[in-house]
Amino acid sequence: MPLDRKAKEALTYLATHLVYGLAAGAAFGIGTLAIDLGHLRTLALSSSHPILVLVLFFFGLFVTFGSVGMGVGIMNMAKDDESDPD
Repeated sequence: MPLDRKAKEALTYLATHLVYGLAAGAAFGIGTLAIDLGHLRTLALSSSHPILVLVLFFFGLFVTFGSVGMGVGIMNMAKDDESDPD
């Protein structure tokens, strides 16, 4: 079943907000590791499985920030609909 124009626009809108959230999560994770906030970089790299620790760290950030980005997009959709007479 093909999607109509409004459904495609909504999915594109949400995907854009997801990408913004993923970028924010990556920036936060890189910044956290760069300044060694809470000695997380030291802890992760001294672990017996540093790659696994970093993958799980970034996975958690991507899920969290991606969800927040999409949530913001969903909350802003109502504002867009109120101003649109369609």
